[in-house]
Amino acid sequence: MADPWQQCMDYAVTLARKAGEVVREALKEEISVMVKSSPADLVTVTDQKVEKMIISSIKEKYPSHSFIGEESVAAGEGSILTDNPTWIIDPIDGTTNFVHRFPFVAVSIGFVVNKKVYLFYYLTSNREIKLNS
Repeated sequence: MADPWQQCMDYAVTLARKAGEVVREALKEEISVMVKSSPADLVTVTDQKVEKMIISSIKEKYPSHSFIGEESVAAGEGSILTDNPTWIIDPIDGTTNFVHRFPFVAVSIGFVVNKKVYLFYYLTSNREIKLNS
């Protein structure tokens, strides 16, 4: 029997690759840095741009799904995990490395349904890691 969530998982991979391209291009440009909760907790315009791109793309395709995004939560949005299909996003995992132009960063996308992880996808500058449940 086919996995009913396979299409979502495949879409996560497509989006992570697209987001990775945005991150790679941003490494060539001026990086605007802001502080979130402490001087060690940084956010960039690229973090915010990539998270918005991922969420808006998913909302267009799956309007009933929920989201927990690192930057959205830091900006005050709620982060309650329910049984609803939920995407968990860290647009630039390794923002400090990104800020210092070390290319050791990743785009992380998780997909959870009924509080069960179906996919965790981690795209780095030189490796893709896809973990299915």
